[in-house]
Amino acid sequence: MQHPITERSSRSSSPARRRASRVALMGAVAALAFGAATGVPVGQAFAEASSVTTAPATGPASFADVVDRVKGAVVAIKVKGYEESHNNPFEGQGQELSPDDPMYRFFKRFGGETPQKHMTQSQGSGFIISADGYVVTNNHVVEHANDVEVALDDGRTLAAKVIGTDKRTDLALLKISDGKLPFVDWASTQPRVGDWVIAVGNPFGLGGSVTAGIVSARGRDIGAGPYDDFLQIDAPVNRGNSGGPAFDAHGNVVGVNTAIYSPSGGSVGIGFAIPAEVAKDVIASLKDKGVVARGWIGVKIQPVTQDIAESLGLKSTKGALIAQPQKGAPAEAAGLKAGDVIVAVNGDKIETPRDLARRIAAMGPSKTVDLTYIRNGSEKSAKLTLGKLPEEKEARVDDEDMGGGAGGGAQVAGLGIEVAPASEVRGSGGQGLYVTDIDPEGAAAQKGLRRGDVIVEAGGQSVNSRSDLVNAIDGARKEGRRSVLLRVKSADGSKFVAVPVKQSAG
Repeated sequence: MQHPITERSSRSSSPARRRASRVALMGAVAALAFGAATGVPVGQAFAEASSVTTAPATGPASFADVVDRVKGAVVAIKVKGYEESHNNPFEGQGQELSPDDPMYRFFKRFGGETPQKHMTQSQGSGFIISADGYVVTNNHVVEHANDVEVALDDGRTLAAKVIGTDKRTDLALLKISDGKLPFVDWASTQPRVGDWVIAVGNPFGLGGSVTAGIVSARGRDIGAGPYDDFLQIDAPVNRGNSGGPAFDAHGNVVGVNTAIYSPSGGSVGIGFAIPAEVAKDVIASLKDKGVVARGWIGVKIQPVTQDIAESLGLKSTKGALIAQPQKGAPAEAAGLKAGDVIVAVNGDKIETPRDLARRIAAMGPSKTVDLTYIRNGSEKSAKLTLGKLPEEKEARVDDEDMGGGAGGGAQVAGLGIEVAPASEVRGSGGQGLYVTDIDPEGAAAQKGLRRGDVIVEAGGQSVNSRSDLVNAIDGARKEGRRSVLLRVKSADGSKFVAVPVKQSAG
């Protein structure tokens, strides 16, 4: 079940933005920083006649000195934009018409749904990183902006220019001009779990608000994107602090507040911040080029589950399984194929698909890298030159209609599916086996297969008939495997699925 990460933290007067969403990308991490461990003994260890106790942990008596040093560089960001909506003259009057009704089409054509532009206002937080007025905030705070203003701690309000934005990390860089301005520095070291953090921000428009807490976890993945690597900060945080800084006890920025965990939309004291080591590189690129150029190898990847590892004869679930290489991309040109498991980049081990995505993206285009991968149980290597990550997804599904349908298929005992050659099903691509029916209680359904999926490989071999699939299942049984590995093409793209098989033919 996905965690209910709140909606964007910046406040807005738009009706669309007022709709609450239990899971919305990056939101308000209000003054993200902060809970703390205070004077409580860590524990005791007993060994026969002797005992050892730890000294009580102590925290600073006050954060006032740190706040005094940094608050002048923290700003409130005010955004104005416009959204278009359609007015339906029948809405709310008990006269709603079906789209099939001739009167519906008449009124729609002659002004029944007139586009209307509405001004929206929202706000967030940010911080100045240089004396000449560069300001860091979240992309979602300013992405729909027509006008951006920055309110300083001394009461002045200045117009701001958007220098660049990066949706993938939800960061943005602004520029204001008004002589020499106070600024703060990025932290040079990563915070440890348990370290104090402080945030100054603009929750609900209450500029200059301060909160404090601790770093409670690192490397959090909240489902916001392929490069999630958030600091989790336990503190009383609220909406409106998106884009604001999380400081360490020395007044250096350790993170950019971005989202809060909230089942109901309000604060429960858990926030997420983009680590400084990620943010400062992105911001530097935005300052130099206005954009962030990332490395790209052109593959769709997925985790190596225990079932998949067993099916492939792997000893570990570490690595990134290639589900689909993109045609003409660097990975395909270097000879990588679906079913290969990438386990290292330039000798550095890859633990998960997200690990691989971050490593490749951070290198930038045109860099040459060595990939170590496993194919058919053997370790191999490939050298390739990274391309530039396009705006669209790394790998797309072929633009084919997957809904052609089929009258019926042959049953595959043990998997709970019926299949027909894809060549006989319109729009299914012509290669593989089209799943015409599926038992919702069967092994395949339990692993996520659906009617309309196309099985293109089983046990590493292409399948175009029921007998091909049965032979692959029998081969898995003979090798003593508990599952047969299928490569499946669906509306979501290609993926590998390990489906359990009985050890005796059924």
